[in-house]
Amino acid sequence: MYRGAYTAMITPFNSDYSLDEGALRALVDFQLEKGVSGLVPVGTTGESPTVSHEENIRVIDIVIEQSGGRVPVIAGTGSNSTTEAVEMTLRAKELGASASLQVTPYYNKPSQEGLYRHFTTIAEQTELPMIVYNIPGRTGRNVENATMLRLAQNDYIVGVKEASGSLAQMMDLIQQKPDDFAVLSGDDNMALPLTYMGGSGVISVASNLIPDRIEGMIQQALAGNVEQSRSEHYRLLPFFHALLKLDTNPIPIKYAMAKAGHCRELYRLPLCELSDDAKTEMDGILQRCGLL
Repeated sequence: MYRGAYTAMITPFNSDYSLDEGALRALVDFQLEKGVSGLVPVGTTGESPTVSHEENIRVIDIVIEQSGGRVPVIAGTGSNSTTEAVEMTLRAKELGASASLQVTPYYNKPSQEGLYRHFTTIAEQTELPMIVYNIPGRTGRNVENATMLRLAQNDYIVGVKEASGSLAQMMDLIQQKPDDFAVLSGDDNMALPLTYMGGSGVISVASNLIPDRIEGMIQQALAGNVEQSRSEHYRLLPFFHALLKLDTNPIPIKYAMAKAGHCRELYRLPLCELSDDAKTEMDGILQRCGLL
């Protein structure tokens, strides 16, 4: 089972907006030095909507190569086209990905039966472990628990990144799921409550900047050390909120990473930089939380 903190990695760009492969390799090294449980390239935080398919695969290849098998790499290869998702996932499997992250199909808004068929088709045609990514605020569709429990019966569907925002839905799923099915938070501010309720950890945005602190918080929670994990959660909560509220992900985390010297503050359109007011607010939060 996937347990701990897995970093939803940013994708760094050069000044001409090409992939900054050197910075990406350095980010992998930074994450591993700080003890994160695993890496998740080319999800939402990795700007998957604006990288080409070839760039998507290249990022996955670099992360797998640079990590050298030291931690699992969960490759973002999702699509709202099932055929496209299968093709991308097979390529990631050939490169040595440990698993794939499959986002709920967006825009075409399939039924629950369509969602079930989408994920099971990918699982059966690729035979690579899969983490389903449920984020209805972006996709327009919630994977309901009845559907998720059907999916959990598939040997290759091993967990869910839950970003529905509903702790009630997550608890209901945890109560009914198979023991070997991982429920990971997709939101940093929900990571600790979900772990307390029997979840397995988090696929984290914040851990781009502070992998050791997010990993430590989750491991303390998994070990039942409530006071230590709760204190860290509240120390970091203003940062978690800023990542969600100052602008759309990954704009705030990429700004923070640029401030820390890990990347350039560059995004591909239609994403663009934070407003000056938001930068000032983020600077204050980073200072107050002791993150810079």
